[in-house]
Amino acid sequence: MEERRIRDQRRRRPRGRRQSRRRRKRNLMLKIILFFILLIGIVAALLLWKRYGGTKERADLNEYYGIENENQLAVIVDNQVLEPRGRLWDGKVYVEYGIVRDYINERFYWDPNENVLLYALPNDIISVGVGSQEYSVSKQKNSEDYVILKAEGSTAYIALDFVKQYTGIDFEMYDDPGRVMVSTETGDVKVAQVKRKTQVRYQGGVKSPVLTEVEKKEKVRVIEDEGDWKKVRTEDGFIGYVGKRHLKDETTEKVSRDFTEPEFTSITRDHVINMAWCNVTNYEANSGILEMIAQTKGLNTISPTWFHVSDTAGNIESIAGSDYVNYAHQAGIEVWAAIRDFDGGINSFEESYELLSHTSSRDNLINQLIAAALSSGIDGINVDFEKISTECGEHYIQFIRELSVKCRQNGLVLSVDNYVPQAYNEQYHRKEQGIFADYVVIMGYDEHYGGSPEAGSVASYDFVQNGIAKTVEEVPANKVINAVPFFTRVWKETPKTEEELAAQAGTEEAEYPMNVESTAYSMSEAQYVVSQAGAEVTWDDTAKQNYASWEADGGTYKVWLEDAESLQPRLQLMKDYGLAGTAAWRLGQETSDIWDVILQYTN
Repeated sequence: MEERRIRDQRRRRPRGRRQSRRRRKRNLMLKIILFFILLIGIVAALLLWKRYGGTKERADLNEYYGIENENQLAVIVDNQVLEPRGRLWDGKVYVEYGIVRDYINERFYWDPNENVLLYALPNDIISVGVGSQEYSVSKQKNSEDYVILKAEGSTAYIALDFVKQYTGIDFEMYDDPGRVMVSTETGDVKVAQVKRKTQVRYQGGVKSPVLTEVEKKEKVRVIEDEGDWKKVRTEDGFIGYVGKRHLKDETTEKVSRDFTEPEFTSITRDHVINMAWCNVTNYEANSGILEMIAQTKGLNTISPTWFHVSDTAGNIESIAGSDYVNYAHQAGIEVWAAIRDFDGGINSFEESYELLSHTSSRDNLINQLIAAALSSGIDGINVDFEKISTECGEHYIQFIRELSVKCRQNGLVLSVDNYVPQAYNEQYHRKEQGIFADYVVIMGYDEHYGGSPEAGSVASYDFVQNGIAKTVEEVPANKVINAVPFFTRVWKETPKTEEELAAQAGTEEAEYPMNVESTAYSMSEAQYVVSQAGAEVTWDDTAKQNYASWEADGGTYKVWLEDAESLQPRLQLMKDYGLAGTAAWRLGQETSDIWDVILQYTN
């Protein structure tokens, strides 16, 4: 029995060892599986981190600010990183003129032709020469303890300390990299507080390079929201993105500066302006003033076309007559004589640019104008410059500023003529005119002009209304005068031939199927043309004008008449918008009933 028991035990031992080996195998497999699960988890975590985790990569700050050499100083104005057009000289921060003009204070004016910096005040012009610590206000000399203006070639750099004297700004200089932070904002701004130390990134997203770090409780200027990120500006001039979750206590703060803007006063009249231009072509024509005035009613201002620029040096041709002024004054009418940059010795955009881009030429022109005004006894000057290119805009408005100072000093009313506002004539700087000039005149006509590719009204109602509405967005209404036409155009349309259309294919001309020509007529002449044609006159309620059309001479004639009926709704616009008055081009082209209509709105 004992032997059998031993044999049975011996038989059972191998089976137990086999079971043990199987358990060890299972455990090993479990460990291998767990290892691979752990490995997969680690790989997955790394992949997720690579995709969604934040980078610590630092942005190249020289590249961010556009700095290419050690002489450059980065410039940040409010919420914009600009080109690095700053310099540091003798511990003073200087910024290139173009940055000052475009982003800080547009009234600083640099003349590279004559190396002079100018700044217009209400009654004075500040002048600074290159490399000088001195500056003049009119004839008085002043000085600073630093060089105000430096130049490298034709590029001027202005000391920000000097700019700050005449501008509501604050600025601070920072290192690594060298940069200046300029603040011009006033009023309400959005700010937020940083919850905990975090990064400001170049763009919204954790993979975007880091610009800088902000500390807990640090305040940042909030520029805009972008999903889970906010675009912010740090106090030291970094503009980038911070995750929303890192910010708190977003609120609005009011920013003010210890700066008083100069007060610009205007020479204005306490009555509604009723003005008309008088086209005077030679001195002898001045003798007809009495006859012209006798045909009007309620006219209180007349603008004879007396002054013409004769050359680009700023000399003028004058046909002013003191007798004319005396007769007008006796009739209770002021004289605001017009100065033009056309119909004289210059008559092109290039010549107007050459004239106005030189300080000495502007000075000469202004001095001659003021002398002619004072010697003839006129009450004001009316500027009618129509050859101003985009490039000439900054020189033109500087001319207006400088002329306004001299007019104000001599008690002369300054009015400035403007086209109806369009994108292509923004260079006339109507908003700045509204500050320096006494009156801003809208030439509310030539909607369809002599060379127009299609027939249409000279001044339809909507055209006039849009011109007024856009102007008063920039200029106080009580300084705006809207001018109406005393003339109209009779149009002749003839269909284009197939050959003409084929030749014009792909051009703007191809949009117009008619050949168009026109002739300008006075009110009475246009009415005579319509009556001779025997055409029916109907009211165009869109244009708010009487309209006529007829067939003759192989074409279609069209005319939108300027008359007492069309004038009335335009004068009502003057009342509705609270404008300073009305003007008309030109005296002698109106019918007699016009003055009764004008009188109703100007008395």
